[in-house]
Amino acid sequence: MRNLPLKSMGLAIAASLALTACEQEAETVAPPEGVVPGLEVTNARMVLPPVSGNPAAVYFDVVYNGERGVSISGASVEGAASATVHDMMEYDFEMTMAEAGPVALPGGEAKTFEPGGLHVMAFELAEGIEPGGTAEVTLNISGGAKHKFDAEIRAAGDER
Repeated sequence: MRNLPLKSMGLAIAASLALTACEQEAETVAPPEGVVPGLEVTNARMVLPPVSGNPAAVYFDVVYNGERGVSISGASVEGAASATVHDMMEYDFEMTMAEAGPVALPGGEAKTFEPGGLHVMAFELAEGIEPGGTAEVTLNISGGAKHKFDAEIRAAGDER
């Protein structure tokens, strides 16, 4: 920079500072609200009950690609008074459905929430929830994070 005129040297310093500011800004960009980095949900659908007043079921595939594992500790569904994560388990030598404990997602491992296994039950659905629409589902992640995604709403007789 010794041979540069002062004006050129000033421009070079300003450009360097601007690049440094851009790099710092890029490093501090937070993920969108309601999204856990590395958590990916696909194939999400909510199947309405065949009898009005019964709960709906939410199914989806989830994978976590972060370095440290996370756990799904609960869920909520837009338009439902409450929602819980359920699983099938054996009790008194019979298979039964019950509320699940935290669902561990080690880094890189996928889980399928499906009929006959893990799923989210959505209770007391609001009026106006119809097949063809979507419902926002929120997974509660242990530690306080939340991950939101849309689930296609399907009729009771549609493919689960």
